Amino acid sequence: MQIVETSNEGLKRAYTVTIAAADIASRVEGEISKIAPQVRMPGFRPGKVPANLVRKMHGPALHQEALQTSIRDAMDKLVADHKLRPAMNPDVALADGYEEGKDAELTVSLEVLPEITVPSLDGIKLEKLVVPVEESQVDEQIERIASGQKSFTDAPEGTAAKDGDQLIIDFLGKLDGVAFDGGTAEDQPLEIGAGRFIPGFEEQLVGAKAGDEKVITVTFPEDYPAENLKGKEATFDIKVKAVKHPGEFEANDDFAKMLGLESLEQLRGLLKGQLEQETAGLTRTAMKRALLDQLAAGHDFAVPPSMVEAEFAQIWQQLEQEASNEENPEEALKEIEAEKDDYRKIAERRVRLGLLLSEIGQANGVQVTQQEMEMLIRQAAQQYREQDRQRFAEYVRSEPMVAAQLRAPLYEEKVVDFLFDKAEVSEREVTRDELQAAIEADENGAAPAKAESKKKAPAKKKAAAADEAPAEAAAEEAKPAKKAPAKKKATAEDAPAEAAAEEKPAPKKKAAPKKKAEEA
Repeated sequence: MQIVETSNEGLKRAYTVTIAAADIASRVEGEISKIAPQVRMPGFRPGKVPANLVRKMHGPALHQEALQTSIRDAMDKLVADHKLRPAMNPDVALADGYEEGKDAELTVSLEVLPEITVPSLDGIKLEKLVVPVEESQVDEQIERIASGQKSFTDAPEGTAAKDGDQLIIDFLGKLDGVAFDGGTAEDQPLEIGAGRFIPGFEEQLVGAKAGDEKVITVTFPEDYPAENLKGKEATFDIKVKAVKHPGEFEANDDFAKMLGLESLEQLRGLLKGQLEQETAGLTRTAMKRALLDQLAAGHDFAVPPSMVEAEFAQIWQQLEQEASNEENPEEALKEIEAEKDDYRKIAERRVRLGLLLSEIGQANGVQVTQQEMEMLIRQAAQQYREQDRQRFAEYVRSEPMVAAQLRAPLYEEKVVDFLFDKAEVSEREVTRDELQAAIEADENGAAPAKAESKKKAPAKKKAAAADEAPAEAAAEEAKPAKKAPAKKKATAEDAPAEAAAEEKPAPKKKAAPKKKAEEA
């Protein structure tokens, strides 16, 4: 086998590799000798079929397999001999005109990972923004739970409904005097002031009494889900069948027991723990971004263009999908198209940080244990039917690329935790609003300056978080592949970290009624 380097520019390498015809033929002969004892052919006893007949029957397939095996071995030797760390699997092409009996001439091009100097971990300073949980917040949570557990009792005859009361009504919706589908209901509960029906519906029933019949006029919102009702004025024939008052609520042990707990104290403890856990997640997000900003500011090494392009493609696909769900998809697409270069810079930053975190993790012995990996596999398997979970687990264990994708977020978080332990951390108490504002300011700051306008910040939020870069998958690139060259290995863009989930904003709420009237 002969290997000749033809190009060495930046992170790009190119080689010609010649595999001798004799080496390929030797592999074919070896395979023939292995399978000959199992070949059966009329007129010959088992295991006695001549080699030349075996070659005639299976020669083309055996030659193709031998060629592919030779190419894989050649790539492994190329990587090992030249001490390469491919960013992605090499692009391998067999010279035109190749046929059996000739040397196989390959052209190989690839990008390698940059040499990264592991930074000193001394001098990292971080501020931990802590949000103390107030008892008033716990009270609010209890009241919110109670609002979902409301009970109503019949009001005295002749009572006029007010905010907070519940009506039991029949209604019939009409457009231009004609009833429309979905606009009818009987014995429908409606809580005045709850905002569950379209704007103006509940307000017009304040003062209604049991037995009243009235007609109200409302206008459906422009963003209403039903196309035939958007922005349309409609009337509803209403018959009030009952007026009910909300039951008195008291936060006590009985209320807690109604929820399946032992006491109010236990309920308060659980709610406080949930609030602390929620704010702790926001605190970690802010700290993590500050950490990554420090790392990014001190490192500006070249990164493989192929990895950046793949990462950008992932970001762009996500943005296009989100833009298509906006109220005005064409306008949303124009906005992101105008900032395409900015998103490419974000992709480059994410790849660079992923590689840097990987080097830090490897240099300091950060690992995902086998026990942790099995836990990840079990968690991921839960999305499949019970009878398919074992097959999924076996698939992950047999496919290094899939395993790397699954491992990536946890590995990244372990590297981040390691860096937190090494950093000098100071604490500062803030309100939840201040913490959220700090995170949003960092989201805009992480993107190029052009992206900081308030109008376009939400779109940037979805892609700009540099802490989405999965470090573990990048680390996998330092290892030579054992599979066919045509199959890509795991790369830093293959597995988004858990920060991606943290970044995703809640969907916009539509102003619409809750029951049949709003389903029209």
